[in-house]
Amino acid sequence: MTALRRHRALHAIWDRGPGWRGALATVNHTDVGRRFIITAFVFFCIGGVLSMLIRAQLATPGSAFVGPAVYNQIFTMHGSIMMFLFAIPMIEGLAFYMLPKLLGGRDMAFPRLSAFGYWCYLFGGTILILALLFGVAPDGGWFMYTPLSSKVYTPGINADIWLIGVTFVEVSAMAAAIEILVSILKLRTAGMRIDRMPLFAWYMLVTALMMLIGFPPLIMGSILLEVERAFDWPFFNPDRGGDPLLWQHLFWLFGHPEVYIIFLPAAGVVSTVLPVMARTRILGYGWIIAAILALAILSFGLWVHHMFTTGIPHMALGFFSAASALVAIPTGIQIFAWIGTLWSGRPDLKLPMLYIFGFFVVFIIGGLTGVMLAMVPFNWQAHDTAFVTAHLHYVLVGGFIFPMLAGAAYWLPHFTGRRPVKRLGEAAFWLIFVGFNLTFFMMHMVGLLGQPRRIYSYPETMGWTGYNLLSSVGSFVMAFGFALFAIDVALQIYLGRRTRRNLWAAGTLEWAMLLPPPTYNFASLPRVTDHDPLADSPGLATSLARGEGYLAEPRHGWRETLGGDMLTGRPEYIVLLPGNTLLPLVMGFLTGGFFLSILAGIYWLAPVFLAAVAACGWRWAWTLGSRTDLGPQAAGCGVSLPTQGEAPGSPGHWGSVFAVVADGTLFATLLFGYAYLWTIAGGWPPPQLMSPGVVGAALAVVAVALASFAARRAVADGAALAVRRLALATMMAAQGAALALLVLEIATGMPAPTGHAYAATIMVLMLYAAVHLALALLLAAFAFARVGAGYVSDRRTAEVRIAAMWQDYAAVATLVVLLATKLPAVLA
Repeated sequence: MTALRRHRALHAIWDRGPGWRGALATVNHTDVGRRFIITAFVFFCIGGVLSMLIRAQLATPGSAFVGPAVYNQIFTMHGSIMMFLFAIPMIEGLAFYMLPKLLGGRDMAFPRLSAFGYWCYLFGGTILILALLFGVAPDGGWFMYTPLSSKVYTPGINADIWLIGVTFVEVSAMAAAIEILVSILKLRTAGMRIDRMPLFAWYMLVTALMMLIGFPPLIMGSILLEVERAFDWPFFNPDRGGDPLLWQHLFWLFGHPEVYIIFLPAAGVVSTVLPVMARTRILGYGWIIAAILALAILSFGLWVHHMFTTGIPHMALGFFSAASALVAIPTGIQIFAWIGTLWSGRPDLKLPMLYIFGFFVVFIIGGLTGVMLAMVPFNWQAHDTAFVTAHLHYVLVGGFIFPMLAGAAYWLPHFTGRRPVKRLGEAAFWLIFVGFNLTFFMMHMVGLLGQPRRIYSYPETMGWTGYNLLSSVGSFVMAFGFALFAIDVALQIYLGRRTRRNLWAAGTLEWAMLLPPPTYNFASLPRVTDHDPLADSPGLATSLARGEGYLAEPRHGWRETLGGDMLTGRPEYIVLLPGNTLLPLVMGFLTGGFFLSILAGIYWLAPVFLAAVAACGWRWAWTLGSRTDLGPQAAGCGVSLPTQGEAPGSPGHWGSVFAVVADGTLFATLLFGYAYLWTIAGGWPPPQLMSPGVVGAALAVVAVALASFAARRAVADGAALAVRRLALATMMAAQGAALALLVLEIATGMPAPTGHAYAATIMVLMLYAAVHLALALLLAAFAFARVGAGYVSDRRTAEVRIAAMWQDYAAVATLVVLLATKLPAVLA
């Protein structure tokens, strides 16, 4: 087959199709990644306009530009947009667009999940923006501290919009984390051992794992606060056994890892772009990986340094202060590796390199002020002043936006297939760099003079006027720079000359393809022997175009890519990816309906939408798989491999594993809240509310144990189909019995959750167990139906194994819940 015929055949398979239906139904990672990036940039522009309004208000003392109510909405929405609608989605979009290209694959592991995540992101973000337009935007700060955000002090729907809109967006983030983890670990090309991965893939792997563990505390906190606001369950009300500081713990358990979740992908961009601009290879590849892992681990032990002024015990202050300073070490290792790379190379001061130099200057200043704030005495003085705001922006703008601008300048020729327009980008850089430092360096000064953060006005006698005026002027200079950057991008798209294949002479695989990239990425998939494959094999692009790699022959309309061993990259199976469909869009709409029904207070409608989501998910999953064993298929290069449905360790299996990890983190967060209130809140637990109820609990434990035993029989190797169906039927019956017992206990044996935080917390724990038993029952029913329809054989057992996995998790969760809620009452 000629290269042209191969291109046409592959394009026909991977193309999104014509018209608006094709645009809405596409699940291709390039399309989805571009949509995330463009939508995130639109939200960034909206957040930037809000920041200019903030600076216009603060430019002069006693300003009447906006009133306090509108100002509170503006600054709350500015922070919320930049954190939840810009930074994280931009990371997701870049990962979706780049990872398959860097890893030598043709798509992400779950293309439809990526598309579903985008629609959740778009709909959730739209809810927040519409609230701003209608004057009911959140107004309690992007951190939503209680009791300010409670129903007493924020009686409208402003806080509910934040809680529901952000949770809706976080569904997208969790989907992206699972997608990225499985894609990096299982969909690398042949020969790409884990120690040969591009550094950007390493950064994204660790980031996705941090998202998987770091986001559930915010989701749980948002659920608890929304339940308190909607149903008066007093988790954060100290008058009824709650504690407002619980919200701060849950928020910052997410909030501080979030800083590194934002920074690490940007550092991955630096580690990718900098050696290319220095015309050498990265120095200290292994040290950088060790630093990434150390940074991820340390980031989860720092959340209390946001709470130094809340009355933390002195020993805890010392521990978290030391940990906050210690995190500078892995960051410093990366910076010295980058400096060493520049020193050993011949840096070329092109536009991407300019932005990297801007990153060095701004981020190092932000890091130094971070070490200052890690010291408790200084933190007590600077807490809640403009100094902290300035530090935050030096870290996030320096540590994220400057590297992302470097990445934009570097990858835009890949994105568009066109060369940049000279000089305009450099002018944009200097405007952004000078404007940013003028804006936020002045905020350091005025913060040291005592100006609080989150004020809408100040008296002239405080001596802050000159600093604030300069800061506001700088913000508009920076805004002009970003406008010039957008013009530069538009001119490159529409007027730039066509670029050659590898414009920067880079060594990573994304440059071994046509530009702009074809829908299928590679005509054939490579075998690599180095983490810079093009430096090791300069002629690789031509070889792949000629079909000299894996999966070079299009067949059966299959969307094929390789799946391999997590560590060695050895090919294990051929992954058959699903095609375009409107199901992600439909499921996104239904999920949006669920959240909107809660926001509107139409609670009876929420279960209807939830059932519709379950039905859509059933249909989604039913379209996958095969009714026949396909057997080994030719994969090219003399290798034959099974398809993923007939091999152990499929992407679906690992996706379920990571989903269980995320769910387990959510559960652990709930248990943390229960233990925290038990320890800190007064009068916990009230003796009159403690009820043993051991008989029902014992029967529920027996039922879930029987269901797990039946699950073992259902997944036994070599079991006949009749045996599997009988085991699954037994598992469903036992699950149904356990669920009925929990529902009976919730309905008849629980104290009213509005009376005390203890009653509310054990009610949520019981509901958590009941929901997961219902989920396990649904998955068992799906597996039962798939066995009956012929989708399961001795080789094709993935769906039964996934159902058994969730049954085991539901059993463990139920046992832990019953022990946590019943055992103290028995012992008392």
